[in-house]
Amino acid sequence: MPPTVAVVGGGISGLAACYHLARGARPPKVLLLEAGARLGGWLQSTRTADGAVFEHGPRGIRPGGVVGTDTLHMVSELGLEGDVLPVPGDHPASRNRFLYTGGALHKLPSGLQGLLWPVPPFSRALLWSGVRDLLAPAGTEPDESVYAFVHRRFGQEVADIAVDSLCRGVFAGDCRALSIRSCFPTLFKAERHRRSVLLGLALGSRKERGAESRLSQRARAEHWSQWSLRGGMESLAEALAAFLRPRGVELHCHAPLRRLRWHPSGHWQLILADSTVTADHVVSALPAAALAEVLPAEAEPLAQELRRIPAVSVAVVNLQYEGITLPVTGFGHLVPSSEDASLLGIVYDSVAFPQHNGTGASSVRLTVMLGGAWFRQSFGDPAAVAPALLLQRAQAAVREQLGLEPAPTRSIVKVHQACIPQYTLGHWQRIERISRFLAEQQLPLSLIGASYTGVSVNDCIASAKAAVGRLLGQLH
Repeated sequence: MPPTVAVVGGGISGLAACYHLARGARPPKVLLLEAGARLGGWLQSTRTADGAVFEHGPRGIRPGGVVGTDTLHMVSELGLEGDVLPVPGDHPASRNRFLYTGGALHKLPSGLQGLLWPVPPFSRALLWSGVRDLLAPAGTEPDESVYAFVHRRFGQEVADIAVDSLCRGVFAGDCRALSIRSCFPTLFKAERHRRSVLLGLALGSRKERGAESRLSQRARAEHWSQWSLRGGMESLAEALAAFLRPRGVELHCHAPLRRLRWHPSGHWQLILADSTVTADHVVSALPAAALAEVLPAEAEPLAQELRRIPAVSVAVVNLQYEGITLPVTGFGHLVPSSEDASLLGIVYDSVAFPQHNGTGASSVRLTVMLGGAWFRQSFGDPAAVAPALLLQRAQAAVREQLGLEPAPTRSIVKVHQACIPQYTLGHWQRIERISRFLAEQQLPLSLIGASYTGVSVNDCIASAKAAVGRLLGQLH
């Protein structure tokens, strides 16, 4: 009989693990256990009767690098090629990104103008920040905060405005607490290898490519900045489920894991709400803190490390307006914490993906992101906050920052509790200790997902692929 692999967690990481397990030369028996009523995790799309699509989680995927290429290859194999909605390099959503600071919108500098002359909100030409990086000595600390790293290499203004906003947009996190080594490993390595971040990036190692497909070749030729799917990002999860079922993968929703037990005979017992499952190997796609709660007592050292990986909550407010025009055209704008800690930014969804407007083709769809590392101080307990308060805050932000006075014709409020892991200082050491514990104890347990080596959809899929590659090598 083939070995049994239980994948716990039915988000994109768990589904991708099942996909790679099912495609193996001699696939094991695969069970997917998901606590909730649906698969897809944070990939969540609302489709309305008039054809509009609203994203409550990730709204686009970047095509670049090995991980981006591999994801596009998977999309092709799932038969979704005709549903891909690309944003090419010359599109306003690729070229125009904004910051809201000092009570006004400012386009992020691009090209020579921003390099040679001061462009608000920056008081000096960015050329001087580049010169500072080229002259600054290399750091010697094994890790430092993103803020400290950028302040040291590029100056206070770039750290206070640009990088503060970037970390809020990517991690919903505070750059003063996040680790440069874990959050932006390319920048960390560039400085270590070439003494200068800019030199390190310019002279970087030869770019590897993942599994090529017509889609990835097209993405490169057209310089895509991102892509989505016609039915929204949840379509990716639905296509994975449709791929897995006929290949014998058992997909179980409403199956929360209560406890993991290691049996002396060499297998796992997974205690569910109303049954027990036996498996030879467990792939955990659970958030780190959730996995810590179900581990056996003998794995307490592992549980302690997992509990040290925090996560922040984000409120996502989707708004649709009719008969109005945005004051600027682009991807959206971010807000530095010094301007408004509670508001992370606003995405102009209808600019990047007008196909999701439905029959209201002239409508404007926006997504307001609230909270993150500042959620509790701004709104209180994420589990108890009133949706009406979040909607009111989102509408006020749209009114103040984009000048949109009318009430939205449609609104959806979602609170995602502990949805984005935070790679705080020393995260790399935690990951090393976790890996060492699993190796020393020879536990047949793989950890995948956003808690460990990257929070993007691409990163989650890549972590699943890498873990399955190692696992299939062990099983055979």
